[in-house]
Amino acid sequence: QVQLVESGGGLVQAGDSLRLSCAASGRTFSSYAMAWFRQAPGKEREFVAAVSGSALRQFYADSVKGRFTISRDNVRNTVYLQMNSLQSEDTAVYYCAAGRLLVTINAYDYWGQGTQVTVSS
Repeated sequence: QVQLVESGGGLVQAGDSLRLSCAASGRTFSSYAMAWFRQAPGKEREFVAAVSGSALRQFYADSVKGRFTISRDNVRNTVYLQMNSLQSEDTAVYYCAAGRLLVTINAYDYWGQGTQVTVSS
């Protein structure tokens, strides 16, 4: 069982940066791929970024490639999402997830409660 708690969301202006954190419980953190998804109002939840258990591989949605960076600290059991050059289209609730290294929602077994990111233009 893995419990995930996100933090770091907030209200920022277009062009600003924000770093999200997701703290995980449990002693098997490094055995899980970790990912960030997001869900905007009226839209389906979508993949943002994922990182392998070893942190050697990362994957990104085309919409965030070059602006967002996912990383993890397997000592602190934490995964991060550094978001730069934020745009209004990035406004959404951001969710942390643990599971297999895929881009589909059903690959992830554990989810956090979400953290709101709002970008004003």
